[in-house]
Amino acid sequence: MAAVLTTERSMAQIETLVMPGDVIEGHAEIEKDCDACHTAFKRAEQRGLCLDCHEKVAADIDEGLGFHGRDRRASRRPCVNCHTEHEGRDADIVGLDEDRFDHEITDFLLTGKHLEAQCGDCHEPGNKHRDAPSACFSCHEEDNVHEDFLGTECGDCHSPNAWTDVEFDHDTTDFSLLGRHREATCLDCHADHTFQNTPTTCFGCHEKDDAHDGRSGQECGNCHNPSGWDDTSFDHARDTRFVLDGKHASLTCVDCHSEDPFSDDLDPECVSCHLEDDNHDGHFGDTCDSCHATESWPAIHFDHDIDTNHPLIGAHEAIECNACHLEPVFDVELNSNCVSCHREDDAHEGTQGANCSECHNEETWADKVFFDHDLTRFPLLGSHADAGCESCHESHVFEDAPTECIACHREDDTHDGRFADNCALCHNPVDWAEWLFDHDDQTDFALAGAHASVACESCHRQSLTQQSSLGRRCGDCHRADDIHDGEFGPDCARCHTADSFREVRSIQ
Repeated sequence: MAAVLTTERSMAQIETLVMPGDVIEGHAEIEKDCDACHTAFKRAEQRGLCLDCHEKVAADIDEGLGFHGRDRRASRRPCVNCHTEHEGRDADIVGLDEDRFDHEITDFLLTGKHLEAQCGDCHEPGNKHRDAPSACFSCHEEDNVHEDFLGTECGDCHSPNAWTDVEFDHDTTDFSLLGRHREATCLDCHADHTFQNTPTTCFGCHEKDDAHDGRSGQECGNCHNPSGWDDTSFDHARDTRFVLDGKHASLTCVDCHSEDPFSDDLDPECVSCHLEDDNHDGHFGDTCDSCHATESWPAIHFDHDIDTNHPLIGAHEAIECNACHLEPVFDVELNSNCVSCHREDDAHEGTQGANCSECHNEETWADKVFFDHDLTRFPLLGSHADAGCESCHESHVFEDAPTECIACHREDDTHDGRFADNCALCHNPVDWAEWLFDHDDQTDFALAGAHASVACESCHRQSLTQQSSLGRRCGDCHRADDIHDGEFGPDCARCHTADSFREVRSIQ
């Protein structure tokens, strides 16, 4: 055993004697301990001895990190291929060429503005390059305007391309950026860079943009949306009980609402806004839309023919509403019979009932009157059919008109009342002069001979009521003609004939 130790010391002494030169200052402490870096006659083991001391480099190679772990040559070749020793205390055994060094084989890729940086901007003289900080905050702490409110992870928001090139995903906060908000810069809302206590309500940021001067409250989102301040999402039809159509669609909010529209509880009835426009003075109630349309106040859509049980026909079509609706139209329901409106026009004084349409039409009250007189107890026959109503009816009561002939034809009675009032015994309606009376059939005294051509009044010299029965003997009529002075009695027919008074029968 002693012999072996003696041999190793001898070999170490020999190596010391043949050492080519001084090691670098960093290895000076182990310069005399050749075994720390060399194994006699086993050059291949030298790399392992290096890594035994340089543990961080060894770890990088094992984990594939850093320059020695990422560079294929550095991770596989002996260390002495790049780092030659024994060239003096001040020798540079690293041999780093900063102008040609590829930073992509490190753990910190140079991107964006970092490509413009000089090595000394990040690697301080005297420090190992691997000890240069890789966190943004380590280099940019002085550039931090957020006063530590946002922590030290600068890369969460900022990009290496430019300090002001922010890639922060605002959707990860409680306030997603929608519409025009995506075009806003951070400082438009976060003026103090702290990003703390920033308002999340529309009014908190847009109070100065409020053209309503606070009249519409602070809930801007009720009307506006982020796509554009002028792009209002408020739907009056959907969000209220009142659809804005027709002329209402062109109104501004203040035309109907007060300074605080969302606190208003407006009555949706038309008259609540249009009371001063109501030229009916409330006569037609509050439901203006029963007749009027929102497109135009004068445009009336009410159809009396469809919307009521009383179509307006003829002259009714042109009359004003209040001609019939004297009382409030929705309070008082009108009777649809004619006389309910035309009672004052009823010249018949109610004697013909309430259904005026049995005779009159709706085109005109006075013309084209229809009435079937044949349905009464006095049918119009002959010349009566051509007579005007007023010929028999002195008044429009009609029922007071007499039915007896003499009542109308007294002035036409050429008999001066001798034949009473029953004109129809002789006359007929066809013509007053065309009369017919059959004395032979209608009386007990047949008119024979010259009697047939005798005028009635020749015998009937008094009224029939006074002279109800004439004598049947000749002498009753011919006493004045009796030249015999009654000598031969009243029966003239014993000698005379009816053909002629002068014709005398021969007496056998």
